[in-house]
Amino acid sequence: MRLDIISIFPEYFSPLDVSLIGKARERGTLDVHLHQLRDWTHDVHKTVDDTPYGGGPGMVMKPEVWGEAIDSVIGPAGRPRLLVPTPSGRPFTQELAQELATEPWLLFACGRYEGIDSRVMAEYGSRLPVDEVSIGDYVLAGGEVAVLVMVEAIGRLLPGVLGNAHSAVDDSFAPGAMKNLLEGPVYTKPPVWRGREVPEVLLSGHHGKVARWRRDQALRRTVANRPDLVAGLDPAGLDKHDRRLLDELSFRAGPEDVAN
Repeated sequence: MRLDIISIFPEYFSPLDVSLIGKARERGTLDVHLHQLRDWTHDVHKTVDDTPYGGGPGMVMKPEVWGEAIDSVIGPAGRPRLLVPTPSGRPFTQELAQELATEPWLLFACGRYEGIDSRVMAEYGSRLPVDEVSIGDYVLAGGEVAVLVMVEAIGRLLPGVLGNAHSAVDDSFAPGAMKNLLEGPVYTKPPVWRGREVPEVLLSGHHGKVARWRRDQALRRTVANRPDLVAGLDPAGLDKHDRRLLDELSFRAGPEDVAN
């Protein structure tokens, strides 16, 4: 996969040289190109922003600079998927990360200040697939942190990036039997640490009981931390044990006619 990132702070992306993403770059699984937006300015101050039309606080990033930058990066026939991090975008989810992991080429445009002139997204939306994406209901100083989050979430899903391909299957928010459930607690050796024991079921070797325990813990954690996710569970995917546990937790997830 090719990744291009345009930013006024390309040095922000040094973390992409380490850990799993760094190894993926070394192997060529990820081909990352960083671009300094100011390289496409034409004034002595390398200006990338101006005051907003209509008034108001803050500055807006200039369309002509972004247009030249994007045109130069993609070339005359390039067709990457353009991603623009912004608090007003669609939510970035595990499902979207999996969709983006199938793309051959992603281009990230890191906005700053009050954002990028909206004509840039309109212009390229007529020529490329464009997504304005939010990583959460909060505001950052710029898009760089959001891009780091997205690159790691997408990159770890590429073939060969994770040491164990099954790791991504059991992630919180991953599709399948545990879809819409947070991952439950995890443990490793030693079996007792500072008087705290690993749950006995995990030492039993009984795969069915372990699977049931993990699902129960996932349900408990999701009810406690993200009840909105439990409310969205498909009742057809809940068995009687799930229903009893949710009743115990005083949480109703849907009608009574659930799977046995």
